[in-house]
Formats: sequence, C-alpha cells, structure tokens
Amino acid sequence: MFTGIVEELGTLTARTDGSDGDSCVLEVHAPTVAADARHGESIAVDGVCLTVTGSSPQGFTADVMAETLARTTLGRLRPGDPVNLERALRADGRLGGHVVQGHVDGTTTVLSREPGERWEVVTFALPPTLRRYVVLKGSVALDGVSLTVSGRTDETFAVSLIPTTLALTTLGRRRPGEEVNVEVDVLAKYVESMLADGLVPETVAIGRREG
Repeated sequence: MFTGIVEELGTLTARTDGSDGDSCVLEVHAPTVAADARHGESIAVDGVCLTVTGSSPQGFTADVMAETLARTTLGRLRPGDPVNLERALRADGRLGGHVVQGHVDGTTTVLSREPGERWEVVTFALPPTLRRYVVLKGSVALDGVSLTVSGRTDETFAVSLIPTTLALTTLGRRRPGEEVNVEVDVLAKYVESMLADGLVPETVAIGRREG
C-alpha cells in the first residue's frame, strides 16, 4: 500500500523490451528509494505498483507485463523520462495522503493548465468509466500523487497543485494533450460493491428499526 506522497523524482535510465513485445524491464535511477530497496519489495512508479527485481545504491530494476504496458503510461516511457517514485508504506508510517494501492484504473489527458500566484489549476478529462468515483473534494491519485479534486463537471475534473508538487513531481511538467495514470479512491469502489450486494441498505434499515 502507498499514500500518494512522492519521495523522489527518478529517471528511467534503460528499457529492455522482451522478445515477444509483451513485457519489458525498466531500470530507474533513484538513489533515495533504492537506498534500502530489496528484491521483491514494492515501489510505485508513476502510480503503478512494481516489484523490485534488482537494486544498487543508485537505482533498481522492475519487470512490467503486457497488461500494465497496455493500460498505463509505462508503455510509453523512454530512457531519460522522469518518474514519480514512492516506496510501500511501513506499518509504523504516517498516512500522509490517502490509501493508494498502485493499481491504476486507467489514464486521462491533461486538458489545460491555469497558473495562479502560488499554485496551478490543472484540468483533466474525466473518463466515463471513472465518473462515478470522482467527487468534489474527494481523493484521486494522478501519476501516483495524492490529490484533492478541486473542480468537477460531467466530463472534466481539476486539481490544484502547490509549488512543492509542481517542482518535485512529473505533474509540474505535464502539458495539455499528455496522459497521466489515474487511480480512484478505493473506498469508493468498496462502497459501490457493498451497495450492489445490498449490504449498505440492509445496514441502514437495521439502524432505523433500532432507532
């Protein structure tokens, strides 16, 4: 599990594609997150949970399978590209953002950027399949960054980025037309599942009878 608090802006140093074209190995320069990285541990790369397959004091490698390459922006990464990095949350760590699984739900496109005095409002397309999970003042992870939805219409949503986020994550560099990974709040999906199974209405009904 992650919290959406980016620890380091790493750099993709190499990409080795598999002979079948359905997989690749990413090599990332990341001296901060690689300092204690061990084989088998999880690191979120642009919001995608990957497993460390090798490490050194300066970086790590990870395998990426076909499903991930097709459904996230990792399939378009090239050497030299910056990536947001976060190690998995320790049991005694602070939940500084929100619960992020590293299981990307899809991608979206940057529509516009509106600079402010000390912040920037960035508007994204709202994919129809994710519309019901994105709510005003709710949480969303974009390229692995925990953010609060500051604006929403039926077809778009916006987030407000502070100077730290602009400077220390890829979101400060994403231009209109570029894609980012989206992970909606997993709590919304659990609630949806409970409603579909009839669990929430039954709970509410019991509460009313007892009241």
